[in-house]
Amino acid sequence: MKPFRAAIVGTGNIARRHAESLRRIAEETGEVALVAAADTDPDRLAAFTAEFGIEAGYADAEALFAGTEADLVHICTPPGAHVPVALAALEAGSHVVVEKPATLTLAEFDRLIEAEKQTGRYVATVSQHRFGSGALRIRELLRSGIAGRPLLALCNTTWFRDQAYFDVEWRGRWDTEGGGPTMGHGIHQIDLMLSILGEWTSVSALARQQARVMETEDLSLAHVEFAGGAVASVVNSILSPREESYLRFDFEHATVELTHLYGYTDADWRVTPAPGHEEEVTAAWAAGPSQVRSEHLAQFREVVRALRDGTAPPVSTSDARPTLQLIAGIYASAFTRSAVRPGDLGPESPFYRFMQGAGPVW
Repeated sequence: MKPFRAAIVGTGNIARRHAESLRRIAEETGEVALVAAADTDPDRLAAFTAEFGIEAGYADAEALFAGTEADLVHICTPPGAHVPVALAALEAGSHVVVEKPATLTLAEFDRLIEAEKQTGRYVATVSQHRFGSGALRIRELLRSGIAGRPLLALCNTTWFRDQAYFDVEWRGRWDTEGGGPTMGHGIHQIDLMLSILGEWTSVSALARQQARVMETEDLSLAHVEFAGGAVASVVNSILSPREESYLRFDFEHATVELTHLYGYTDADWRVTPAPGHEEEVTAAWAAGPSQVRSEHLAQFREVVRALRDGTAPPVSTSDARPTLQLIAGIYASAFTRSAVRPGDLGPESPFYRFMQGAGPVW
């Protein structure tokens, strides 16, 4: 079969991970070929196309869609540009892989869902932490019942970004990033947590401008309740000199912990069985998948496989929307000082169209 023709829009730092992953898949299976790229910076575009042997380079997405027929378009622009590029790609007949946050608001996300239906093409959101072998193991522990019911979770993204980071024009703004660390940084761990614990039912939160000068929050804390009965504490910070991404899941029969920063391996997980369940839990964990890093490559392999099968590639819009909805809920709760449920975030809510709602007033 012919390889999928892939293109990348935006050739900054994150685009390199996309290109490297696509090149690896091309070497492994020949199922994909990176044929085009676009960027408004001509020097950056020239360096990128030369490094990855890309034949066609374009000054913008519009020119790329006019000049190249791509089966798959990877969107690696700053977040505020995701939606118009994605809509144009779908209209051009391409499937889309978009960095997260895929959109800045729930309203924009629902526009993508509607465009999928109209064009018959798919949108996948980059959520690479779902695909490492550790995440596969913990979901299997749940599915098999060996872990027992989920009871408590901790989901901490405590990173550090100095003021100079937010002095870049498009950072720390509601209209270009959709939020602060809750949206742009903690989303990675929040997404992994939801992929394990499932449907959330209520959130109570606070958000603050604690130290950085910018429009958005630099810190948020949330208490989340889940349909299965579990509760979680979620912390998002870019004020923490000792950086860490930490998730902890306390099940009836085991505690499972993950400590990493921007990506994990099997060595970053720790499992502690409850008394009386040592042998069963340890054996099940050891028997699970192994040696798969939580990186773009793992997800993109599954994207290509799904497209070959004619199915929605992971992470589909239906899978990704609850993550964005919970982030909207954190902001809504913080700025209204009340608990928020998913049903409170429909089109009638100001937080459906703007993550900051009608405010905030700091």
